[in-house]
Amino acid sequence: MSKNIVQIENQYIRGEGQRRKFLAEEVRRKNRFMAWVLILVILLFILPTYNLMESYKLLIKRREQLSQLKKEYKQLEEREKAQSDLANKLKDDDYAAKYARAKYFYSKEGEYIYNAPNILPQ
Repeated sequence: MSKNIVQIENQYIRGEGQRRKFLAEEVRRKNRFMAWVLILVILLFILPTYNLMESYKLLIKRREQLSQLKKEYKQLEEREKAQSDLANKLKDDDYAAKYARAKYFYSKEGEYIYNAPNILPQ
């Protein structure tokens, strides 16, 4: 058995159909507007977050550079102290003579020089 359903076509039915179409279109517009607002908000949060992450990476890099420079500074300070101690010791004539003989193989008349590593005076 097949039933034929017939819709009544009158002024009220047409008006309700138009009202539903208008409301559906209004809902689509609101949804589209909210989608654009959401995209804008996401972009507004992404850009500062990206800049923040770049700044954080730069901060980490600078901290590493600072620690490396501190290490280099300590090494240079130790080297400078050792060289100033050597300069003060070289003011003594006996020490300067021993140092020159050990490092540059200077000798007195009739002496023989034998190379022995790591015997420089401290």
